[in-house]
Formats: sequence, C-alpha cells, structure tokens
Amino acid sequence: MNLFIFNESRPAALYGVGTYIQQLTAALQNSNHNICVVTLKQDILKTHIKQTKGIKYWSIPSPVSEQRIIDASKYNELYCRSIVYFLQLHITNKTNLVFHLNYLNCTLAEELKKVFECKIVSTIHYLDWSFILFGNVMRFRNLLTKQEMNQSDMYKNGVAKLIRDEKRFFENVDHLICLSENTRRLLLDDYQINPNKTTVIHNGLKDNITDLNKQDIRIKYYMTDIPVIIFAGRLDDLKGILYLLKAFKIVMNTYPHCQLVIAGNGSLEKYMNDCEDIWIHVTWTGLISSEKLYELYQIADIGVLPSLTEQCSYVAIEMMMHGLPMITTSAWGLAEMTEDGISGLHVPVTEHPETVEIDTELLAEKMLYLLKFPEERKRIGANARRRYESAYSAEIFRRNMLDFYYSLINTVE
Repeated sequence: MNLFIFNESRPAALYGVGTYIQQLTAALQNSNHNICVVTLKQDILKTHIKQTKGIKYWSIPSPVSEQRIIDASKYNELYCRSIVYFLQLHITNKTNLVFHLNYLNCTLAEELKKVFECKIVSTIHYLDWSFILFGNVMRFRNLLTKQEMNQSDMYKNGVAKLIRDEKRFFENVDHLICLSENTRRLLLDDYQINPNKTTVIHNGLKDNITDLNKQDIRIKYYMTDIPVIIFAGRLDDLKGILYLLKAFKIVMNTYPHCQLVIAGNGSLEKYMNDCEDIWIHVTWTGLISSEKLYELYQIADIGVLPSLTEQCSYVAIEMMMHGLPMITTSAWGLAEMTEDGISGLHVPVTEHPETVEIDTELLAEKMLYLLKFPEERKRIGANARRRYESAYSAEIFRRNMLDFYYSLINTVE
C-alpha cells in the first residue's frame, strides 16, 4: 500500500488529531507499507520534505495571499488543485494508492478523485456543527427539518451549510472511520450514509505508565495530604469547565482542603470569575509535557471530563491507562468509553431545543462519592485500567488499522 496521511495545520493538531497521526504512524512502522504524512497550510515559506524512521513527511505552506480572490471557496479550490498537482509530481508509485484525510475538505477529496485511481478514507475526529451547537443532537436534528432550513436567520443557515458540506464530503469518500458507535449511528440515521462505508475503530495509546512512588510525586508538587481532582484538555466551554468549577465549589463545602488541577491552555481570564473565592484551591498548569501530565495523573484521586461533545478522548484513555477513576458526561463517545458504575461514573448531558446543560449538583455528588469511598475509587480505577488494556491499547489500535487497510485495498470493485 502507498498510504498518504493528510493533516492540516490548525489548533486541533495540538490535541486529538495530532496525537492520532502520531499514534497511527507509530502503529504502521515496520508494516512494509509506504507511508507519507502530508501536512497542509503550514506557516513556512517553502515545502519541506524529510524522512524519519522510514516514514516520509511533506510540509506544504499556506496559500499565498491573493487580494483579487475574496471568495473563500474559490480560494480553497485553487489551493486544493495546487496540492494535487504537487502530488502528481512527487508520487511515483501509484499501486494500492490510499489517501487518508483527517479533516473535512470536500474539494480536496473531489480533486484527488479526478486525478488519481485511489481510495479515499477519512477519520471523523469532529463534526463542525457540534462545536457551534455544543454537541446538541436535538438542535442538529431540528436544523434538518423544513421549518429550520427555510429560516432566513444567518446563524441557522450557516450551520445548515456546514451539515450539507459534511454530507457531501461523506458521500465522496470511499470509507469513513468513526471513533465511536454513536457517530456511526448518526451517519447512518441522519446523513443517510451507506453502512458498508463506515467502520468503528477506537483510538489507542501506547502504555507509558511508569512505576513511580505516588507519595514522592505528591511531595514534589507540595500536595502531600490533600484530595486531588484533575481535568486535562484545552480551556474551552465545550469541555464543560464552567460546570466543573461550580461543582468543585460544592465539593469544597465538604472537603475544604481539596485541590483541583486544570491542565491545559486557552483563555484563562474567562474562567476567573467562576474561580472567585476558591482561587487558591485551583491550579492552572497551562500546556505541559506529557511526562508532567502523567505524574499528575498518578497523584490524582479522581479524573473529571465534563465535556459537552467528544469523539474518542485521548485524555480519557490516558486516565484509564493510569487506573484513575473517572467521572465523565454522557456526551457521544465518552459514554461508550467507560461503563457507568464499573469503570467510570457518568453524568448526563441534558439537551434542550436551544441549549445543553450539565447538572452541577449531580456532578458534585459523584465527585463527593468517590472522595468519601476510597475502596470504590480503587475498584473503578482498576476496572478502568482493564478497560484500557482490552479496548484502547496501542496494539489493539495497530491491529485494527492494519486489518482495515488490508480490507480496503483488497476490496473487489
């Protein structure tokens, strides 16, 4: 197979998409396939080509600003054509040619199909409308109805266009990799995608847990005798940080010396008002190395992921890998990752026609439950570790991806 894995330089590359490509290339090393990672819209002046551990990396600059073209779709079309032209010049072996896209770009998929005899697959890391609607599937479905689609409201029409573009993209590619069963069901029921074009393959991570003394790490971070709750991820309302802070205030009524660690970067200022009076008990680390993050996982008593929308969270996998008892919402993929009451605790995301919300008192109740009962923390954490080993390890991900590619290139047309 000649496999070209596409990414685009954007904030998501610092989080899930970038991690996915790192794990995918690691899984494909020594697989006897020709692998090339193509990153578009890089902040560089000219194309860079290098090779590391048998994998090629092509970094392609952003398009040069052209004042005469103000139509964004036309601009994208010209850029995609130039990318395809570049690929024509540099791809010499076209046997079993597969393009694996990791973001939605209808035009790029169509231009590739025009020029190459190939298979195009895409991993659905996110759906654009879910960012705008905070993962509200009820709202999403309302926008698909006639009365919503006929509205002149620019906001509604803008979201409806995103949905139409996604459907067009899904129909143009040969196969779609879903990171959760819920996403696959959404494609089948709402986008009317052929079930044979979809496969669910969960993310996986290499087991990087280290055998460190928990008390020594607590001494290092000056957290020797206090309960520690950890959240990891970007500082974004989609991650449910406001609900977490409100729930933590309730927890502090019972555990006044508790510490909440929030590991991730973003706009810190917007959450300061919700930290009022508890600032000293909330630690904001900013973006930190995985080594330091993994140390924090090992000293934490509870992990909390109150996200409003997720596909297959790498943070959740990291916490499971470290045997950390987790509280998550019922958002999309999160609800599938752990079994409620067994390898995690769930808090529902409540959908309304215009909004979504999390019950902060219920979230606080779950946090208090785990803090009060250490044996339950131990049991749920051990089950979380087993869950990682059985469903989210790097080896399982590697085997699933190799099987998928094999079936793709051996499909009889």
